[in-house]
Amino acid sequence: MPNTVGHNDHDPDISISDEWYARAVGVQPPVTQVLAKGPTQFVNGVAPKYLARGEGARVWDVDGNEYLDYHMGVGPVSLGYRHPAVDRAIKDQLDSGITFSLMHPLEVEVSELVRDLVPAAEMVRFGKSGAEATSAAVRLARAYTGRERVISCGYHGWHDWYIGTLPPKAGVPQAVQDLISTFAYNDLASLEAAIDDQTAAVIMEPMTFDWPDPGFLAGVREIAHRHGALFILDEIWTGFRWALGGAQEYFDIVPDLATVSKGMGNGVPISALVGRRDIMQVLDGGVFFYSTFGGETIALAGTKATLEVMRDEPVHQHLERLGNRLRDGYNELATAAGLSDVTQCKGHGARTLTTFAAADHDPLVLKSLIQQDLIRDGILWTGFHTMSYAHTDADVDYTLEAYERALGALAAAMGGDSAAALRGRPIEPVFRAATGFHTKPKDDR
Repeated sequence: MPNTVGHNDHDPDISISDEWYARAVGVQPPVTQVLAKGPTQFVNGVAPKYLARGEGARVWDVDGNEYLDYHMGVGPVSLGYRHPAVDRAIKDQLDSGITFSLMHPLEVEVSELVRDLVPAAEMVRFGKSGAEATSAAVRLARAYTGRERVISCGYHGWHDWYIGTLPPKAGVPQAVQDLISTFAYNDLASLEAAIDDQTAAVIMEPMTFDWPDPGFLAGVREIAHRHGALFILDEIWTGFRWALGGAQEYFDIVPDLATVSKGMGNGVPISALVGRRDIMQVLDGGVFFYSTFGGETIALAGTKATLEVMRDEPVHQHLERLGNRLRDGYNELATAAGLSDVTQCKGHGARTLTTFAAADHDPLVLKSLIQQDLIRDGILWTGFHTMSYAHTDADVDYTLEAYERALGALAAAMGGDSAAALRGRPIEPVFRAATGFHTKPKDDR
């Protein structure tokens, strides 16, 4: 019998998952389309590798095992899998067609909806991915200011302009790498040290898991404007999750440009670049940002339905409340298990992160020990709690029960060789970073 969401007495059978993986190895480098979904982020030999379907906050793998999902498609599934209103909108549009030879009214309708919800959105353009939107924002900022340098804080995708700041930068020309540098979150001095009169834009995630210090976001905007640069918020994660208008509404900070994606379509491929009218109008005069699939109607129909649910129902309040319960409950359990110095959960309730640190133990082994026990209990988890509207108080109650068991097992394993308690290959590190890398103060250039 496949495992269910409950305290199973054995790891799930993942033999069909492993068969698919064996087929992928020879044809699909490096097996996954996004690292966060790949086998390196799960205990290999215990966790499933392929999912077959989802419903609400639950998913089923190809072997039929059921899981309560806290990964939610790495962010896009904000309302829950197969939300009725979204699925109905997609099916209705499918009956009329997907991609057409002229523009479609949905392009206007969804643009107006985004404009009405996002404070910075005087005008709107659509893309398919977050990386596409942030790249368009940077190109637009360079065109508008007549400058080339960009300073960033956070993670902004795979395109050349940004990925040259991180280790997997093979193939990115050095000249492109030289135009991008970073500053540290909650550190205005590091931005002051890097910015100059050749800076086109300061782009940042308004929040990942650490809260902004009072005045920090406004300080970044002031420094950017003082030097003639645009202030861009990358709200790929925070948009429509922290608040209906995103982190810019939540923190009352309106940028010149912003990008949104993951939260807005409940899983359909969609992103948007939004911003001030005088800047956005440059897209109509020399800045090339066009795509055959930018007006594809299935994604737009799903996005319209998702945003209407978010507008009409208390979605972001639900995400924050349940996520706060989970975060605070985890920290209470960690303290009770004597592990408060080893593991904590932090962040805004809509998306929290569980951290691990111990002097004599590999933090990835500790994380793997928690993950393998959660997998056995029917919970799909990679260290994050990405909340959806489909998660319930009962889900949180059960998850905290599973955490209590897993943290107890972790405390016992740390009494000896923690790696010996693993039932598979541990999670591997990834390159993603948010601060403290590729800094280039202006006097060093």
